[in-house]
Amino acid sequence: MFQIDLKSRKAIYEQVMDNFKRLIVTGVLKQDDKVPSVRDMAKSLTVNPNTVQKAYRELESQGYFYTVLGQGSFISAPPESGSEKEIATIYSRIKSDVQELLFRNETKDTIVEFVKKIE
Repeated sequence: MFQIDLKSRKAIYEQVMDNFKRLIVTGVLKQDDKVPSVRDMAKSLTVNPNTVQKAYRELESQGYFYTVLGQGSFISAPPESGSEKEIATIYSRIKSDVQELLFRNETKDTIVEFVKKIE
């Protein structure tokens, strides 16, 4: 499904979350798709099941997953819209990343063209 970079400075559970979010946003995983069990995901990634459980719990709290008792975790429906606080947080992250790109001598035009290509 995806791999984890054990040399990354980013925590493993955050990498798991980021990978699931990417698969959901790009449409690889769709609403009501069943995700692997914590145990199966931990085994395939060769990480501690507690790490995967933490990622799953956080994804559920953020609205990406839902759990059906005795059946497992599934991909949630996309929200109608985010709360103002959630949207502001996302824009803050984007702003920080754009500032980093500008610091690294990327031009505003290049960044704008990149954003236009995103689906």
